[in-house]
Amino acid sequence: MHDTVTMFVNGQAMSGGELNDALTGARFLGPVRTAPRYRFYSFHDRFPGLAPTREGGWPVPGEIYEISYRDLREKLLPREPAELELSAIELEDGRGSLSMVCRRPPATGPGIHEITAPGGWRAHLASSAPREA
Repeated sequence: MHDTVTMFVNGQAMSGGELNDALTGARFLGPVRTAPRYRFYSFHDRFPGLAPTREGGWPVPGEIYEISYRDLREKLLPREPAELELSAIELEDGRGSLSMVCRRPPATGPGIHEITAPGGWRAHLASSAPREA
């Protein structure tokens, strides 16, 4: 199809996430990781954000979908946080993809911190969940 693009997701739009319904009409292409050129941030544990970096990056895990421009424009993008914007990123295998990235480098502080978890967003949420005694 010529009216589709690939979209890398790494947060709530992944399988099982609260935004994944925006990808209902998209074709799941599988799990992937970014090239090690990004830092990964948590915004109040509500959503993550990728930030390009020249050094200190790591391959962030996520999922890739083939999505129509229409579904991207009408279903997914309107639900993305204002702190993120659409951009092109590099995947671990050298391919490019669209993805949401931080509008500007995040200022870390209360509620916003860098996360580096081998399992990505899901691993971060699991590790920060309250533990039962």
